[in-house]
Amino acid sequence: MEIKYSIVYSNRKTLSIIVERDRSVIVRAPQNTSEEIIAREIEKRKRLIQKKIAHNQKYPYEKQIKEFVSGESLMYLGENYKLLVVDENIENVVFDNKFFISKTNQAIANKLFKEWYIKSASEIVVPKAKSIAKQIGVEYNNINILDLKYRWGSCTPKDNLHFNWRLIKAPMTVIEYIIAHELTHLLESNHTPEFWNRVSTLLPNYDKAKQWLKENGHELETDF
Repeated sequence: MEIKYSIVYSNRKTLSIIVERDRSVIVRAPQNTSEEIIAREIEKRKRLIQKKIAHNQKYPYEKQIKEFVSGESLMYLGENYKLLVVDENIENVVFDNKFFISKTNQAIANKLFKEWYIKSASEIVVPKAKSIAKQIGVEYNNINILDLKYRWGSCTPKDNLHFNWRLIKAPMTVIEYIIAHELTHLLESNHTPEFWNRVSTLLPNYDKAKQWLKENGHELETDF
């Protein structure tokens, strides 16, 4: 079976091959690495890559696509809520134990919901991060809610925190785990035993949140 992959060049010293959650293969390579060298590395590791692609913890091959019609179910903080498309003139998205949008906005519902989720994520993630940072005695520069393709969160070398807006669909315990995970990287850059000890001190049941993401993460990334 031919392995399809994309290449990301950067100022790194070594070549790495990553199988992402959606089963896509990403090659991270030093600048000026030839495609021939990359192809040889792919061939050399072909069996291992295929094994990772087929792993049952990767996301399903087929993504479910949401439709913005009445009765559709949308996730928010770990729960599924029904969508109602109404005749009334609603400017954006309204949430009150159900999601509401105006029929006149169905054509731009994807855009409106993404904006709503990003705003909601900011309102929840930012204060929670401030609280946990104060708890463990660390400081960061900025928090950004972004459209991250393959990560739930990241901590940059300049101490900026990036979080995937889709996290707002997950239960609060999962959101807290990702925030605690990234903040702990300000103390421990690698996933050492000390790193996980610190995370465990913050969230004794973090392993349950981690498992939830493995089992349900694909639901958060469902296309609208």
